Amino acid sequence: MTSPASLPPVTVVWAEIPVSDLDAATAFYNSVFGWEMTPMMMGPETVSAFGRGGVGGNLVEGPVPAGKGPVIHIAVADGVEAARDRAAAAGATFEGEITTIPPGRYLVMHDPDGNRIGLFEPA
Repeated sequence: MTSPASLPPVTVVWAEIPVSDLDAATAFYNSVFGWEMTPMMMGPETVSAFGRGGVGGNLVEGPVPAGKGPVIHIAVADGVEAARDRAAAAGATFEGEITTIPPGRYLVMHDPDGNRIGLFEPA
């Protein structure tokens, strides 16, 4: 069994979530997570950036995975059930049921582009 001391250091710098329509995706994620993202230029691309004080990410127009990509887990402030309800109202679909693990609870949703996003509630 792996001990926490033997795990590698934090290596994720940011995540990019590919979307087919940046404005529509920005509205979806703002609705689900209570964010206030607006598209902005970052280098040569227009993105909607999220996260501060740790690992964050961008929504960026590009080829979408259609439900076959990795899962990016994003913390929800008011619980998995509340986030699930907002996501469903905004057009998300879901994989399985809420799962409990030692660090907390999560539910995997598919955004309108098929990206697999974990709604994560810390323990």
